[in-house]
Amino acid sequence: MNDLVRQHTALGDSDLEWLHLLVSEWQLLSDLSFADLVLWVPTLDGTRYVSVAQMRPNTGPTSYQDDMVGHLVPRGRRPLLDAALDEGRIVREGDPEWREEVPVRVESIPVRREGRVLGVIARNTNLLTVRTPSRLELTYLQSASDLAQMIAAGSFPFPDQQVDMDASPRVGDGLIRLDADGVVQYASPNALSAYHRLGLAADLVGHHLGRTTAELAPSRGPVDEALAKVASGWAPREFEIEGEEGSIQLRAIPLKPKGTRIGSLVLLRDVTELRRRERELITKDATIREIHHRVKNNLQTVAALLRLQARRIDSDSGREALEEAVRRVGSIAIVHETLSQNLDERVEFDEIADRVLAMVAEISPGAVTGRRTGRFGILDAEVATPLAMVLTEALQNALEHGFRQGDTGTVEVSAVRGGTTKNQRLLITITDNGVGLPEGFDPKRAGNLGLQIVRTLVEGELGGSFDMVPAPDRGTQVVLDIPIDGAK
Repeated sequence: MNDLVRQHTALGDSDLEWLHLLVSEWQLLSDLSFADLVLWVPTLDGTRYVSVAQMRPNTGPTSYQDDMVGHLVPRGRRPLLDAALDEGRIVREGDPEWREEVPVRVESIPVRREGRVLGVIARNTNLLTVRTPSRLELTYLQSASDLAQMIAAGSFPFPDQQVDMDASPRVGDGLIRLDADGVVQYASPNALSAYHRLGLAADLVGHHLGRTTAELAPSRGPVDEALAKVASGWAPREFEIEGEEGSIQLRAIPLKPKGTRIGSLVLLRDVTELRRRERELITKDATIREIHHRVKNNLQTVAALLRLQARRIDSDSGREALEEAVRRVGSIAIVHETLSQNLDERVEFDEIADRVLAMVAEISPGAVTGRRTGRFGILDAEVATPLAMVLTEALQNALEHGFRQGDTGTVEVSAVRGGTTKNQRLLITITDNGVGLPEGFDPKRAGNLGLQIVRTLVEGELGGSFDMVPAPDRGTQVVLDIPIDGAK
């Protein structure tokens, strides 16, 4: 719609925003009218109309099989559009049109904002299935007529209320029509069922909706007075009532077709099952976070026990082996600690990489500093856990074997994301400026336990590739290429 309005019309940004607000609401008008809606806006030179938006009803057959958006119509070809635009009134004159052997009643509703008519809504009703209307259909049509008059007067949609139509109740979910005093004139079967779910034993018609709703709500006191007023439809509001047996979501729409409030329209939806599932998901999320927290605590306990054991061993090699085990356990604990703070099984790995880098730097034999460049981003837990251990082993190997006691230098961890949307990859390079690789070193076969762990995790569990090569200037470079499908 933005492109069409800016390309063909003279409307400004504030007018365009009003049209967006209208289009976000007009599914309501379409469903109440059992009719298709097409929004026509006059072109810059005033000789034509351009259709910038279209809506089909959920409550009846469509009048348009084709997409009308983008069509241009010369002024004069559709007299009802001209009359509504020029006179600023709803136009219903004329006989039904025949489209592909289907009779269609056409009406035009001017769209007014701050005294100016911005465009015209063509309301097209398929008359092929017209029958004697029921009480529900009559209520729908009367409510649609009131809303149409409000659009023509510039009082609908409500500028201070932005509605999320995906989450807001729809006409078919449940509808209640109130009079000016807030007394129920009509309640659809779905609306009545929703209130029965809250605990209502009687019919709604003839009862004051605000007071009835407040009585069914579990709370008492000043909240009841506010709830009673809101449920009476005095202002455009959305709210939710949760009783012992169910929950309903309501939306109140004051009806002021001639500037004076004559009543209200209340749309409602039974959200009992939806809220129950949300509570179950919250409980499951809390349980998963608690499990990660306990795993982290257990791993820290194991690390503390290994550290105590290392202090009691006289053998230097045995002590070093236990200290390496402590760091390996610690790297996994960091991942679980991060997962315990999240709502899903995904972690921001940059924080983990920095903590692993700081933890491993503690074993530096000299004045060796570590830094990270690039961004790992958000990774799934099934990638983050083995990657944390791989990073720990590679950094530990670089510090232990790349530098001697008293050496100064740097170890840099670089992360670069690439690939396509469906085949994302993470390229990690760990570069040191230490002594470099020994002559004839084969990273595919040689190496200590740490490098064997790296090869196994990268190639086996992560499905990536691993290599060790001389650094461009001096030292050693570890290159890891890992697929990260679904990461961000």
